[in-house]
Amino acid sequence: MKPKTAAAQVGRPRGFDVDEALDRALRLFWRQGYEGTSLSDLTEQLGINRPSLYAAFGNKESLFRKALDRYVERHLVLYRDAFDRPTARAAVEHLLLGLADAQTLPREPKGCITVQGALVSGADAAPIQGELAARRAAGEQALRERIEQGQREGDVPAHVDCADLARYFTTVSQGMAVQAATGASREDLRRVARTSLLAWPPA
Repeated sequence: MKPKTAAAQVGRPRGFDVDEALDRALRLFWRQGYEGTSLSDLTEQLGINRPSLYAAFGNKESLFRKALDRYVERHLVLYRDAFDRPTARAAVEHLLLGLADAQTLPREPKGCITVQGALVSGADAAPIQGELAARRAAGEQALRERIEQGQREGDVPAHVDCADLARYFTTVSQGMAVQAATGASREDLRRVARTSLLAWPPA
């Protein structure tokens, strides 16, 4: 057995499931934020000791990035489904209503990890803040590209600034995440989504 393989198994409990542990870490970071989650919180929630955590995931920052990847992968399905809609407006509507549902799932933390993680942080978390900002920017850019596609196809008026429209609806979705985290219901968020669509530029 290679030394690296042997080291990776030190302290790892029998039956350790990496995928399940990553899901638990994701929920913990989602509820408590990056800085609000300690290594002790993680080892207790995951049911492993520190050597096992380091062997499986690296340090806390590395584990957070892996958990964030998992979160984004799941939400990419929603974005793909939304962007497959026949018009840009239908895509935005599907996305916002889908986010209202995703941010209020009964067995999951409320809101959005990429938004909540940005609300409170210190200098030590600067790399994580940069990562979260990059993820949010990527979502906004994807939305902008879908709106630009709609403009090329004629369902978004030619005079519309697609970047501004994408930023507006991104801001709405981030506000919905904050509202969800502080107790807003699914229907509350759906009403916000529908109201925001009244700002869609007329032809």
